[in-house]
Amino acid sequence: MAEAKVEAGYSAREQRAWYMYDFANSAFSSTVVTLFLGPYLTALAKAAADADGMVRPLGIPIDARSYWSYLVSLSVLSQVAVLPVVGAMADASPNKKRVLGVLAYSGAAATMAMFALTDGMYLTGGALFLAANLAFGASIVVYNSFLNDIAPPEQRDAVSSRGWGIGYLGGGILLGLNLLLYQQAPRLGLEEGLAVRISLGSAGAWWAFFSLIPMRGLRARGAPRPPEKAVWKDGFTQLGRTIRSLGRYRQALLFLAAYLLYNDAIQAVITLSGQFGADHLKMPMGELTMAILMVQFVAFAGAMAFQKAAEKLGSYRTVMASLFVWTGLMCGVFFIKTSRNFFIAAALVALIMGGTQALSRSLFSLMIPKGKEAEYFSLYEISDKGTSWLAPLIFGMALQFTGSYEWAVASLILFFLAGIAVLGKVDVKRGMAEAEARA
Repeated sequence: MAEAKVEAGYSAREQRAWYMYDFANSAFSSTVVTLFLGPYLTALAKAAADADGMVRPLGIPIDARSYWSYLVSLSVLSQVAVLPVVGAMADASPNKKRVLGVLAYSGAAATMAMFALTDGMYLTGGALFLAANLAFGASIVVYNSFLNDIAPPEQRDAVSSRGWGIGYLGGGILLGLNLLLYQQAPRLGLEEGLAVRISLGSAGAWWAFFSLIPMRGLRARGAPRPPEKAVWKDGFTQLGRTIRSLGRYRQALLFLAAYLLYNDAIQAVITLSGQFGADHLKMPMGELTMAILMVQFVAFAGAMAFQKAAEKLGSYRTVMASLFVWTGLMCGVFFIKTSRNFFIAAALVALIMGGTQALSRSLFSLMIPKGKEAEYFSLYEISDKGTSWLAPLIFGMALQFTGSYEWAVASLILFFLAGIAVLGKVDVKRGMAEAEARA
């Protein structure tokens, strides 16, 4: 976007810096969450399982194939408890850019430590994922809250879509490099496990390095406060006030409920697709990586196309239409029997994935009361990039009790249908009026 086209008080330079945090952190989503860690931890768990195929963390019997999906659910349950407090603290902080930096580098450090995971360390791997994903989710809360600071309402669809698109490019570039490493591993004298561990660690290094750009380009925005006042105490106090006032923003809450339903399923598809391809279709890791790599670049094109569709149809109608497409794609899982089918399904998912999420973020930003952006985005982030909880839990239970990956995927249809039903009750204009009246 040219500087001349940015309204007074908003900076194209700051918008570009904001985009680059998506470029930085998407390596964690694509390389760690979507592709390598799920199959790798599943393999570690299966190697440690007993004769019945069970592992027993803390004495709880778990099918080794379901370990990853249960772990994702546990991760997001921890976010339910922590993210709202982080959001309230960020809104109360005089420098939320600093908060973003602390969270980003904490997550990057935990991700780099995944390089050390070897045989028998499925529990350590789970602990590192919990730490990294919690920091990742918390940093996205703060990152999303900048959207209202850097773009006026009429530009948020475009700015949000560019952020998502550039994020997919960042995740795709590193994934491409990791694919090259994986394919050349035998020639380089590297074992497959070592190549995977290098890929996991590289995501943390990428996240840390490119986070330097938003740390330099974003303004130190925040709430003024007396220097002696504790930000963490402000955070808990403000969170209590926000919870008590939630009912006054009915449209925002309806939209949030719809989003948590349908995006939970979207994130389950993203998170568990690697396991589906590797364990069910028996796709080689190199082939699976090519599919996920393709998704990153097709998703970039999809996000940009959805921005154009939103200009003609409106973002609300565009999101609603996408959910019907998602429902149809989930019904098609019973036809995915080969790697070729997987590639076709992945391409179709990629076309609607980024646009659905980008437009959902900009829609929600319109209904948030001023000064509470991070708090509300903390609730939004409970089901955002690469994380969900109820859908993976249902997926894992369906897989464990039916033994069928097809029925496990089909269980996600319920979330899309419920999301459509709730989204149909949302009035965006009324939501904007509610936010402005009580700002």
